[in-house]
Amino acid sequence: MIVELYGCSFEQINDLVRVERSLIEAVELSKATIVKPVFHRFSPHGVSGVVVIAESHFAIHTWPEYGYCALDIFTCGDQIDSDAALHFLKSRFEAENISIMEVQRGVLDVPPHQLRHKP
Repeated sequence: MIVELYGCSFEQINDLVRVERSLIEAVELSKATIVKPVFHRFSPHGVSGVVVIAESHFAIHTWPEYGYCALDIFTCGDQIDSDAALHFLKSRFEAENISIMEVQRGVLDVPPHQLRHKP
């Protein structure tokens, strides 16, 4: 999923700790398996981060001066609840609008019993 959040709270998306905690909580709500988070705060503003998950990753980039966040949710299998994560982040960042584009990746012509990932 490629997600854009508009009209976000400057304070919510400019605070490294808040963004990191929020993305980790969203990952937990989605029921994905956290491997490792990495986050960075830019000067004078903005945060970028990724939470590597066993099922791929959640990544975020914020532009507080525009009230904008770009979020990528890249997962495999069908047991991840991306909607729960999105609703949580929209609320947490006080976003006024959200745009979501879903891209199917890794669609392979392989019998299901040969796929080596979580169902």
